[in-house]
Amino acid sequence: MTTGLFGGTFNPPHYGHLALAEAAKEKFGLDDLVVLVTAQPGHKDVEVDAESRLRLARAAFPDYDVELDPYERTVDLLRTGRWRDPIFLVGADSFSELLTWKEPDELLALARLGVATRPGYPQELLQPVLDGLARPERVEFFEIEPVPISSREVRDRVSRGEPVDSLVPPAVAEEIEALGLYRKG
Repeated sequence: MTTGLFGGTFNPPHYGHLALAEAAKEKFGLDDLVVLVTAQPGHKDVEVDAESRLRLARAAFPDYDVELDPYERTVDLLRTGRWRDPIFLVGADSFSELLTWKEPDELLALARLGVATRPGYPQELLQPVLDGLARPERVEFFEIEPVPISSREVRDRVSRGEPVDSLVPPAVAEEIEALGLYRKG
């Protein structure tokens, strides 16, 4: 049974995240997909608390198991051994930074890596990462249609009082409003 693990800060989750999850489920024939909201990401500061981001992720992914990931580093989560044959899902931008992650070769010993790319993504950004890995065969690429949305764009629009209906599912927009997130002052 292959389980997809889709981790991130989800600050907030948007249609691009949903597109990646759906494409991965189809590409890898996933039996299950677990969305993991990183409580304390080791690589960036997040102003919104983990519980609020967990609520947003549950609103975005109502058909999936959504859990809080208490580990700062992905490899530590995978060491728990909770999943058989996991495939950890990331976007190409995250993959291009994989060699800076904690123990990337150990991560690949514990899970395959599913990397979402968009048409025309520069291969020259991906190849050096593959060349630096002990087990590059554990990395599988899959293409998704570009969804030109970022969490930063959603936060910026909300802070300016602009609508985000075209960027996030309605349930996420409702949670952002209910929680009073991303507003100035």
